[in-house]
Amino acid sequence: MKQTRPSSRRFPVVQSILFLAAFCGPADLRLSQSATAADPIALGTRRELFVDRFLIERLSNAHLQLHAPHDEGPVLHFDARWEGPHAGYTTIIQDHAKFRMYYRGISEPGLDGSEHERTCVAESPDGITWTKPKLGLFEYGGTNANNIVLANVAPVTHNFCPMLDTRPGVPPEERYKGVGGTGKELFAYSSADGLKWVKIQDEPILSGKQMPFRFDHLFDSQNLVFWSETENCYVCYFRVWDGVRRIARSTSDDFRNWSAAVMMKQVHDDGNTVTAAPVEHLYTNQTSPYPRAPHLYLAIAARFFEGRQVLNEQQAAAIKVSPTYFNDTSDAVFMSSRGGNTYDRTFLEGFLRPGIGPQNWVSRTNYPALNLAQTGPAELSLYVNQDYAQPTSHVRRYTLRLDGFTSLRAGVKQGELLTKPLTFSGDELEINFSTSAAGGLHFELQNLDGTPLPGFSLEECQEQIGNELDRVVTWKSGTSLKSIAGKPVRMRVVMKDADLFSFRFRDSRQP
Repeated sequence: MKQTRPSSRRFPVVQSILFLAAFCGPADLRLSQSATAADPIALGTRRELFVDRFLIERLSNAHLQLHAPHDEGPVLHFDARWEGPHAGYTTIIQDHAKFRMYYRGISEPGLDGSEHERTCVAESPDGITWTKPKLGLFEYGGTNANNIVLANVAPVTHNFCPMLDTRPGVPPEERYKGVGGTGKELFAYSSADGLKWVKIQDEPILSGKQMPFRFDHLFDSQNLVFWSETENCYVCYFRVWDGVRRIARSTSDDFRNWSAAVMMKQVHDDGNTVTAAPVEHLYTNQTSPYPRAPHLYLAIAARFFEGRQVLNEQQAAAIKVSPTYFNDTSDAVFMSSRGGNTYDRTFLEGFLRPGIGPQNWVSRTNYPALNLAQTGPAELSLYVNQDYAQPTSHVRRYTLRLDGFTSLRAGVKQGELLTKPLTFSGDELEINFSTSAAGGLHFELQNLDGTPLPGFSLEECQEQIGNELDRVVTWKSGTSLKSIAGKPVRMRVVMKDADLFSFRFRDSRQP
């Protein structure tokens, strides 16, 4: 698949003219009317992150940057008899002030979907310090003083994955929902409290009958569901294996009846052309709406390299990894989606690299948990299963700044962004940004012909210097954009030695 960009992106002469516009005054070179789009993008007051090129008309001496998470160390060890070194498929859920971590425990590894698999839970008041409650719900080894929340329902507990249902009007007994199963059937469960689970119906909600494509295996990994406020439906992302581990999707209005599945496409946009992303094994997809911008689905997927062996037998023996679990390796990649059956792979490089030491270079380690948690005023936490198939198997926490997965970046040489035509309904421009002491950003709002709107030119904008999550941009006339709200505009950003993580045209009356 290859899609060529418009001519303004293809020819060096035009590119040179556009580049000069970044450094000229307001009366100099501007984009002509022929460069405008037919329909402006309606932003309303939503937040936009630079995870793709959806809003970008052109960049000059600036680029999209993927940021690496920071390792904060282990937070939970799979050291109970009913958990074991092959524990995994982790999900993080925040329910009001309480965080929960759900994961598979497996006491005797063997065939997927065996009676030796169960679902466990840990809890935290802050997403940082985790404990395992003694729930008394299921017996194991002669005692029910354990953290097991679901058992004796194989194959559901091979990969049971819960969600907190945010659909308006959801019945109290179905606040939590979850799916599990492997083979050719996926089953649904519900819960009022996230601890006591019941089957929603005897029949599977998804099966091989709803797959209009070839497959060798279905559902044999972590499959997930969530309510999409943007698409106004439930969405299920699940694993398909047709020789390559891929991702498919289905939707539902009621969680009982699901659409025929579609295979997810992956596209890569380098700023000049849109092409199909490289074919790679994606073991888990971990797709979820980003809470601060729920129209954006972010996927931190486990990328699996079958047969890419890093360790020799002596190294494997030293870390006591289970036999055959050091023949492959894996990391995590970052993808995004705006709904539908397409993932954007703007960033083809690894998002989460394996850590130092041989324990990080074995099969099925470095698998991210589903969902992120805000664990501080400026901090997001990402959780990752590590040391898989080893006695030291555990969950590790990594952090990013809010919205800090990616950014628009310019170095010491001045760069520029020009957006596609857009409209907004807020009355102030809020930015999440970071600069060096020598860096800064200026903003301009333009008519569609490229002329600056009176009062909102680059020269009238106060330079934005610092490191803040919610700075409101100021021009000489002030911060108010009420006079131009609803009108089609372009936004021009000129920046130096700076990162712009996100922006929104906020309503100053709202938090």
